[in-house]
Amino acid sequence: MRILIAPDKFAGTMTAAEAASAIADGWRRAREDDATAELPLADGGPGFLDVLEAALPGAARRTVDARDPLGRPVTADYLRDGDTAYVESAATCGLHLLTAAERDPRRTTTYGLGQVLAAAVEAGAKRVVVGLGGSATNDAGAGMLTVLGYTCRDLAGEAIPYGGAALASCTSIDGLPRTRGVEFVAATDVDSPLLGPHGATYMFGPQKGAQESDLPFLESALTNFAEIAERDLGPAGASGWPGAGAAGGLGLALFLLGGHRASGAKLTCEAVGLDAAVAEADLVITGEGSFDAQSLRGKLAAEVAAAAASHDKPCLVLAGKSDLDEHPELAGVHSVAGLLGSVGEAMRAPVEGLRALAESVARDWR
Repeated sequence: MRILIAPDKFAGTMTAAEAASAIADGWRRAREDDATAELPLADGGPGFLDVLEAALPGAARRTVDARDPLGRPVTADYLRDGDTAYVESAATCGLHLLTAAERDPRRTTTYGLGQVLAAAVEAGAKRVVVGLGGSATNDAGAGMLTVLGYTCRDLAGEAIPYGGAALASCTSIDGLPRTRGVEFVAATDVDSPLLGPHGATYMFGPQKGAQESDLPFLESALTNFAEIAERDLGPAGASGWPGAGAAGGLGLALFLLGGHRASGAKLTCEAVGLDAAVAEADLVITGEGSFDAQSLRGKLAAEVAAAAASHDKPCLVLAGKSDLDEHPELAGVHSVAGLLGSVGEAMRAPVEGLRALAESVARDWR
């Protein structure tokens, strides 16, 4: 059999390339005669640039001095391919840049992302594709907008502080964008709106360090900012557009800059030639750290499953943990936590656990 292995990263434990290698190793333990092909993927979150760099031989990395979610110095790369610059938002405002104790979306900012975007614009890019995912922020891109020419002001006319909590005090936004007519593309890993139960705060805030008691206030702050932003910058209704809630509301900020949304998963899958690779395979395997309801809202696993279904090829998901036992387009969903008995055991040795899961599934596959 020809096995195509096309996973996303396993957040916090493995890159997509490491996950693909672990699955391939485990599969060959059980079925040494099968041919495995590894195709690491990304959906806009961490690993976005790595996947695109491998797929775009003419692209070159450029490094920018910027700030992390708490304002500390950090270096971040963007990828330049012709007139297009590819930026990974997680490089400056990613959750992985903070310790567990530092995670607090009331304080974290997207200012550093603005610095990278400004550098790409000043270097002459005509199109900037921003991969959104894995963020530690919930500030609707207000910090980013500050770097790009806007000032968010309070009732006294003073610039508001950075962070998601400060959005509650915003009463006006003024300024002119220093973006030189660049086309912005929000490459999102989810299609969530800004507000509501599937929005930035309630769906993703807890994983960024927000306490249950913080959520109503953060939602109220985002609501206030969205109303002011749509009034002063437009377009009206942008906060309800699919993807506006991606990366703590960075999707909305890019819409305010005249940008539009593209599926990060679809963009990277097209760049690496997923469709052609699926056509050559007998079985497709994808995976991610946590396979759950969010996975069905524009994330990588759903894109791979759809590609497999379009060619009438079976597709399996191997995940670290899973809240979904099945999906109409999947031949099976398996998890390391299910194999080993708990999430704790799965996290203890994640690479070997994923190898063992792949071996177990391979032995039973018919």
